[in-house]
Amino acid sequence: MTNRFQVTDRFADGAQYIGGRLRTGTSDREHSVIDPATGESVYTYTLASTADVDEAVAAAKAAFPGWAGATPGERSDALHRLAGVLADWAEDIARVESLQCGKPLKLTTEFDVPGTIDNAAFFAGAARHLQGQSAAEYSGDHTSYIRREPIGVIGSIAPWNYPLQMAAWKILPAIAAGNTIVLKPAEITPLTSLMFAMAAKEAGIPDGVVNVVSGSGRVVGEHLVGHPDVVMTSFTGSTPVGKRVAEVATATVKRLHLELGGKAPFLVFDDADLEAAAQGAVAASLINSGQDCTAATRAYVQRPLFDAFVARVAELMESVRVGDPFAPGTDLGPLVSHRHRDSVAGFVERARGYATVVTGGEAPGGELKNGAYYRPTLITGAAQDSEVVQSEIFGPVLVALPFDGDDEGIRLANDTPYGLAASAWSRDVYRANRATREIKAGCVWVNDHIPIISEMPHGGTKASGYGKDMSAYSFEEYTQVKHVMFDNTAVAAKDWHRTIFGDRL
Repeated sequence: MTNRFQVTDRFADGAQYIGGRLRTGTSDREHSVIDPATGESVYTYTLASTADVDEAVAAAKAAFPGWAGATPGERSDALHRLAGVLADWAEDIARVESLQCGKPLKLTTEFDVPGTIDNAAFFAGAARHLQGQSAAEYSGDHTSYIRREPIGVIGSIAPWNYPLQMAAWKILPAIAAGNTIVLKPAEITPLTSLMFAMAAKEAGIPDGVVNVVSGSGRVVGEHLVGHPDVVMTSFTGSTPVGKRVAEVATATVKRLHLELGGKAPFLVFDDADLEAAAQGAVAASLINSGQDCTAATRAYVQRPLFDAFVARVAELMESVRVGDPFAPGTDLGPLVSHRHRDSVAGFVERARGYATVVTGGEAPGGELKNGAYYRPTLITGAAQDSEVVQSEIFGPVLVALPFDGDDEGIRLANDTPYGLAASAWSRDVYRANRATREIKAGCVWVNDHIPIISEMPHGGTKASGYGKDMSAYSFEEYTQVKHVMFDNTAVAAKDWHRTIFGDRL
């Protein structure tokens, strides 16, 4: 295994970032960050306790008045500086992300890190545009206008599949709007979230504005969500855990943004460009080893193209180079952990009893045997109500099913509890436009699948949650809309008062 980044010295002071400095957690439990490509520990740290959460929230609360009182221009300048620091640290951040997640270096250097830098640059600009409805005399006797104000301390929980990007998606809109934040990353992948917080300090963002507590979800996560001084929670993760987060948040009547699971349909009509669809399906199902809530998981292909699509996808999957994330030419790295690899393998093994594994369906041996690897897998012959079609596998597994008429294809695409993302493949603009209208998802791509941009929102519907990350729409989650109304008449006894006492004047 080649060119691995050494992280112990960088995080020698611990994996908690509170009030502008790294520190050691105060729980009695240690946790190791494991390189999933080798199964070896690369960093061991002490998990946070509930006391650490309390200190982080207190630091964020103390920093809030000053940061909220900064001008939009001042916050914008700080975020521009943050984008610059992230760019300066890009190589190190990419290597740490590959080390803790098993992502191929080409994915972290060309997708995760540049996307995060772009997010920071976008929110630097967006910080100056917290706009409300124009002032006007809607009643005739009053002038009304809208203020958008920061809401306070945000307590966010990010997942392990995109630790850097999810840290950015949580932190940037929150602080651009003038809030302060305590972020809990997944305990198995905390390192780049800590680097993001350190970059914020380097950029001159005041201590306490960005805090990171690395600990377990059941202890640290629940305490953060339920903390009385936390006014809003943003959570990205599985739907079952999201339900628990909602229960805890509801008890303290705080705002809640949930970005949960997905089971994205990939709908191929019979007039589609077959090669484009096959190429797109392989890329969209294997990105981040399939550990992506928007990844293509269910390919519905109109029957005239079905056999050719299956054959071409299988051929392309078999050409994917599985290997060391740091080695040149590697296309697919390991899954995030051996435990998760075994979960993915369990789905495939159970599917053998009712479906056909066309290619893949195994862990490679040889020099990769110690890693959490799993080969790209294509399954056919599964029923619509089967586990591999309905449940989120979160691995490099694509299930292909045929359909006949357009009505059936759209019905099958919608036949899932989830509604995060989807794609439609057709040369017919009317057909594609119908699919974008009728597929129930927060994002529908046409003749592509996966690209995201900072200017557009990301979020779902149904069991995929609610609220938006990225874009100016995310400010809806992190600001309070306040109506301000001025009397313009200077009249003491107003006509409407007669509805309460007295007669019409």
